[in-house]
Formats: sequence, C-alpha cells, structure tokens
Amino acid sequence: MRTWIKWWFPLAAAVILAAAALAQDQYAATMAEAAVPPVLVIDPGHGGEDGGAVAADGTQESDINLDIALRLEALCRFWGVDAVMSRTGNDIDYPSEANSIAQKKVADQHARLALVNGTQGGVLLSIHQNKYPAASPHGIQVFYGAVAGGEALAKLAQSNLTAQVCPDNRRVAAPADKSIYLMKNAQCPAVLVECGFLSNPDDLAHLCSGSYRLKLSAVLLGSYLQYIRGTNA
Repeated sequence: MRTWIKWWFPLAAAVILAAAALAQDQYAATMAEAAVPPVLVIDPGHGGEDGGAVAADGTQESDINLDIALRLEALCRFWGVDAVMSRTGNDIDYPSEANSIAQKKVADQHARLALVNGTQGGVLLSIHQNKYPAASPHGIQVFYGAVAGGEALAKLAQSNLTAQVCPDNRRVAAPADKSIYLMKNAQCPAVLVECGFLSNPDDLAHLCSGSYRLKLSAVLLGSYLQYIRGTNA
C-alpha cells in the first residue's frame, strides 16, 4: 500500500500536467476516428548486460531509461492509452547462441525491432541519456527516424520538453544518426529522446529525481497524444 501511495500522488500530478498542458481529452475521439488505432511502443534503451552510458557516480543509463519508461507506461495505463514495452526490467532473455556481450546486444536489438515492426499502428518512442567527455553540454534533444510522422512527433516533443521541463534548452529536433539500428530500421514513426547528459552535474541531479522523471514521462505522453490527434484530425 505504501508503494502505491508513493506512486499515486506524483502520478496524479503528472496526469494533471499532461491533461491541462497537452490536450489529452481528445484521445478517445482520436481512437474512434483512426483506421488503425495507434500503439505507443516504449523502448527503454539498453538493459541486461548493456548498461549504456555511466555517470561519474556510477549511475547507469539503463536504470534511468527504464524508470522513465515505467512511469510513462503507468500513465498510459491510467489514461487507457494502448502501449507496449520493449523491456520491463533489467533482465533480458538472450538466445542461447549469443555468447559474447556484442552478440547479446545484437540479439536484443533484433528482438526490439521485431516488436516495433510487428506492432500494427506502432509509434516508437525510445528513451536514452546522453554523455560527453566534457561536463558543459546539457539539455534534452529529440531525434527522429526517416518514416513519415517521426519528424512531426519529434518537433512536438522537443517543443513541449523545452517549454515544460528545460526552458533554457537550445537544442532542436534532428534526424537520427543512421548508425542507430532501431531508428534506421523501424518501419513506423520513430523518435529517440536523449533526456539529458549524465556527464553534466545539473542534468544528472535532475535525472536522479523521481519527480523529474515523472514530469518527463508526462510531457512525453502529452506530446504523443497531441501527435496522434493531429495525424487523425
């Protein structure tokens, strides 16, 4: 019960934020109008034996990614928004033939891509954290894949995240690097959100805050709701 109470109050605050700021109340109409109902595919980057970037204090990217994703998925369930997760924990079931870390990473990426491309009406939202050798770079940036719709969602998310979460951010939405396997091969609208720099002390402090992660997830949900309403208007 205590765990639920701790989740409920920040969850309620996030729901209010998403609804008031980003027009969630049109979701039901959108679902009724859509020929193929959209499904949000939430991808917490890395996981398993791939921890991703690591902050100076040992904080792992994979843990932050998962926590933000779980909060986003909880908000989706609260609103009745269709969503699936590419992973729900840090344990990944690798195929027996994947023996090295490199092989396991490849197998995991293939499995995630199969989920993304096998989800009818899928819209991919991949959650990541950034890192740089110097401590000065900071801020949130959203990248998009080549499939139509990704750019529009990325620009919405970038604008909303800047306005609601990181008002001093000067970064803009940009095409994803073609070396990013999931973004390159996704056959649906796809965005990748770099939520901050683990190498920047201020960004790291924010990202280690549960309330900040919840705010990120609420704004991401609101941006998705705006996007699907626009594409089915």
